[in-house]
Amino acid sequence: MCRWAAYLGPQLYLEDVIASPCHSLIAQSHDAHEAKTRTNGDGFGVAWYGERDEPGLYRDILPAWSDQNLKSLSRQIRSHLFLAHVRASTGGATSRANCHPFVSGRWSFMHNGQIGHFDKLRRGLEARLDDGLYAQKLGSTDSELIFLLMLQHGLDDDAPTALTGTVNAITAEAERAGVPAFIRLTAAFSDGRQLYAVRYATDRFAPSLYTASLTPSAGLCVVSEPLDGEAGNWMPVPPNSFVTVRNTKRIAIEPFMAEEAPAEACRGRVALPRHETAE
Repeated sequence: MCRWAAYLGPQLYLEDVIASPCHSLIAQSHDAHEAKTRTNGDGFGVAWYGERDEPGLYRDILPAWSDQNLKSLSRQIRSHLFLAHVRASTGGATSRANCHPFVSGRWSFMHNGQIGHFDKLRRGLEARLDDGLYAQKLGSTDSELIFLLMLQHGLDDDAPTALTGTVNAITAEAERAGVPAFIRLTAAFSDGRQLYAVRYATDRFAPSLYTASLTPSAGLCVVSEPLDGEAGNWMPVPPNSFVTVRNTKRIAIEPFMAEEAPAEACRGRVALPRHETAE
């Protein structure tokens, strides 16, 4: 399983999330606290938004803790919106094409989790992509395929609907293949204006997800696990929730219900602690 962090707010040096905190993303790459695998050394990546509509992208196969280029770039690059990821492979080779985030046009996407029985579902899911989206597929991960399926299901028009369509397509392919539908999913994605995230699973074990502001004057982070190592300082996102961050003070956390959502799915919006206010 992987670890990731996303930020939206006033411009910030990438190192303030990736490297500087005591439990930064680089720290989590060799000692995660809330993942099945403590080590996330199968590559890393960061997508950031600047003056252009499409994001910049840097990915490599080295462990994040040993890549001096990542540390140098994160000290120099400032951005108001970025996604950063360290990978622990659950399938697919360790290659640049399989490192997150994935980018298409103005969209960026990263994921932690897995599709169960992916080897039996992959061909049917790929067949659901039109030719243009299939041509964008460079790697072999279920994560990249989830992203392309979201684009296929209208991500440009409606993010929650695109995600619902994707989860339901995976469920339908599992039924066709005669295997149980099994999805564990946390993901963050952005069009350069808003930041979205989801926490979802078809069982009781949705991967961890938290949100908080870095400081009273900084923006909002959505993370796999707290950057300071103190869960009490962060708000846990309930299972089966869809998160929309529109600016530094406003975040909506709403139920995400696909066809096979577990019974314990959250049923209301959640009040944010401290400075934040829920829509």
